Amino acid sequence: MSLQKKRPYKSTLPSNMKSRTIEIMDTTLRDGEQTSGVSFSSTEKLTLAKLLLEELNVDRIEVASARVSDGEFQAVKSITAWAKEMNLIGKVEILTFVDKGISIQWMIDAGAQVQNLLTKGSLNHLKYQLKQTPEEHFKGIEDAITLAHKNDIETNVYLEDWSNGMRNSKEYVFSFLDFLASQPVKRILLPDTLGILSPTETFTFLSEIINRYPNFHFDFHGHNDYDLSVANAMEAIKAGIQGLHLTVNGMGERAGNTPLASLVAVVNDFLPGIEVNINESSLNKVSQLVATFSGFRIPVNKPIVGANVFTQTAGIHADGDSKKNLYFNDLLPERFGRKRKYALGKTSGKANIQKNLQELGLSLDDEALKKVTQRNIELGDKKQHVTAQDLPYIISDVMNSGENTQKVFVKSYVLTHSKGLQPSTTVAVEINGEIFEENACGDGQYDAFINAIRKIYTSKTIEVPQLIDYAVHIPPGSTSDALCETTIAWKQKDKEFVTRGLDSDQTVSAIKATEKMLNIIETQQ
Repeated sequence: MSLQKKRPYKSTLPSNMKSRTIEIMDTTLRDGEQTSGVSFSSTEKLTLAKLLLEELNVDRIEVASARVSDGEFQAVKSITAWAKEMNLIGKVEILTFVDKGISIQWMIDAGAQVQNLLTKGSLNHLKYQLKQTPEEHFKGIEDAITLAHKNDIETNVYLEDWSNGMRNSKEYVFSFLDFLASQPVKRILLPDTLGILSPTETFTFLSEIINRYPNFHFDFHGHNDYDLSVANAMEAIKAGIQGLHLTVNGMGERAGNTPLASLVAVVNDFLPGIEVNINESSLNKVSQLVATFSGFRIPVNKPIVGANVFTQTAGIHADGDSKKNLYFNDLLPERFGRKRKYALGKTSGKANIQKNLQELGLSLDDEALKKVTQRNIELGDKKQHVTAQDLPYIISDVMNSGENTQKVFVKSYVLTHSKGLQPSTTVAVEINGEIFEENACGDGQYDAFINAIRKIYTSKTIEVPQLIDYAVHIPPGSTSDALCETTIAWKQKDKEFVTRGLDSDQTVSAIKATEKMLNIIETQQ
C-alpha cells in the first residue's frame, strides 16, 4: 500500500477554504515544560531544538520564558548561538512580559530576536489580575513593542485568555486588535488558555476575527482540557487560521496542549489543500526522545506514538490483514517510522500466532497451530502475559516433544557491590549441557552481569543482542517485599523483542529476563 497522503474526508470542508501551508510553532520547550514535574536541562533543550527545526522541520520553536532562571538563560544562549550559526535565529521565540523593558534586556543578553509578548486577552484578567484599564495596558504594550523594535527584536503578541475574552468581553478583544493594527506586530497569537472552547465556538470566533482583520497573521494556541484540542485545531484551520501551536506528546499544563503528531496526521489525511512542513517519518523518534528527557511517559494508546496503537489484538483483525489488509486504515505505521504488531492473548487467534511465528522465522502445520492457539487462549484466561518470544516454549509444551524447553540456564552467580570498588559479577551458565564460567566488572551489578554473559558468548562467536530499554514495574500499593517485574527490550540486527522477569529482587528479575533472551537466541542458532 502506498505511503502517500490520503484524503479520505472531504465533505465537511468549507467550499471557500483556501489552499495554504499552515505554520507550525512547537512550544514543547516552553509550554510543554510547564507539565508538572518536567524540567529540561540546557543540553536537552539544545538537542531537542536541533531535532525540532532540522529533522522534524517545524517552522518555529518557542523555547523559554524570559526571566525564569539562570538555567533557562543559559539554555537559550546555547540555542541562539547554534541557531545563528545555522541561519535559523528567526525561528527561535521567547515568551516575554510587559515589564518596562526587563524582558527585552533579557532577550538581548540571551541573543534572541523574536518575542512572544504576553498580554491580557480578556477583560476579567485585565481587571482582576493586573488591575488596569485597557488604556493603561495598551500603553505598556506599546512601550514594550517600541523598545523591541528599536533593538531589532520582532514581536508577536499573545492575547492570554482570548477564548474567555470572546465569550464575555468581545468589545474589549476588538478594541485590543484595533490598537494592535497600528503597531509593528508580525503575528497575533490567540490562546484557548483554559481549554474551554468547543469546535463550534472555535470556528465561529476565529471566523469573525479573521474576516474582520484580513491583513493580520493569526495563530491558534489550543489546550486539551476537554480532549477537544485536535478538533478545535481542525476548526481553526477551516476558519482560516495561518498558524498553530503544538507540543510533542501533547505536553503542557493540566491536560496538556494540542499534540503535534495527531494534528499532523489529521491535516495530512482529512484536510485537502492544507499542508504542513512536518516530516512525518521523524515524529516517533522525536516523541520517544522527549519522553526520555522529560520522564513524561507516553500512554500506550496515544494516537500515532503510543506503544499499542499499531498493534492488532483480535484474531479476526489479523486474519483480515493477512487476506487483503482489511483492517488497515490510512494511518500506516511506516509513515511514522514504525511497524504493525500482532498481540497474543485470549482474543487472538491463529492468524495472530502465524504473524508472530513469521517474525520468529518459525512455521507450524494446521494441527500444531490449533494446539498452540488453544494453549495461548488458556494462558490469556489466566491473565498471563503472552509474548511472541514465549511461542517457542508454548510450541514445545503442547507438542509433547520430550525435549527440554530450556537450553540455557543461569546456574549460579555472585554479585559484588562494595564501597570504593567497581561492581563485579562471577556467573556460571549452562548452554546445551555445557558449563561456562566468567567474571566481569560494570557500572552496576546488572551491567557487570551482562558484561560477563557477553564474554561467554564472545568465546562462542555469538553476538548478544543490544539492550535498548530497561524498566522495572511494581504493583500499585505494594509493600517493600513485593514482587517486581523487569522488562528489557533488546535489538538484534533489524529486529526488536522484549523479555520479562519476575522476582522480589530487582537485579534477579533482570537476570531472569536475560535468561529468557539467551534461550531465544539459542533457538536461532
